[in-house]
Amino acid sequence: MSADYAYNDHAVTPDPPHQPLYLAKMLRYLGADPSIRTLLDAGCGNGNFTASLAEAGYNVFGLEMDGSGVRLAEERKVGTFRKGSVYEPLTKAFPEVESFDAVVAVEVIEHLYSPRIFVNGAYDVLRPGGRLIMTTPYWGYLKNLALAVLGRIDRHHTALWDGGHIKHWCRKTLTMLVEERGFEVVAFEGAGRLPYLWNGMMLVARKPRP
Repeated sequence: MSADYAYNDHAVTPDPPHQPLYLAKMLRYLGADPSIRTLLDAGCGNGNFTASLAEAGYNVFGLEMDGSGVRLAEERKVGTFRKGSVYEPLTKAFPEVESFDAVVAVEVIEHLYSPRIFVNGAYDVLRPGGRLIMTTPYWGYLKNLALAVLGRIDRHHTALWDGGHIKHWCRKTLTMLVEERGFEVVAFEGAGRLPYLWNGMMLVARKPRP
């Protein structure tokens, strides 16, 4: 990710409240395929979510652009964490890994100027049959309409958030993003609030086998 989070070197930033919900959903889909063992958490921040995946028994690697986040993640001693950009080839930081069984990106895609570069990189680094799992805030028609009626559009889409969200995704646009690269969408779930007014969403895509 491009933002510098300036993590506190002496305190672990707590997970946003939606992350435990994403974790349960993600582990359910990962667990449905016993061949998935090696995961890359792209844009892993300070490693909170990555550590939860490690606790579930996965061999985890984390990539993060912010050096202070990487240092905090390394202190967890649950996997391999390196500094790097999701715009670069995703194996560049991990030459010891030929391919990954899954790439996860939790609340990353909305911060990227060029999301296609990341999705292309994820496709290239995944083995055939591997999964790309992304979470991001949900912005569907009904939610946007409700926010407009309530006069809360400016609050949710504020331009005053330094380092904030660059792109706002709905199910259709996120699906188009991965399908144009050749992924097959295998699952979609909303997270938080009522259906179609979700806080966020999770999309699971699969790299086809030959």
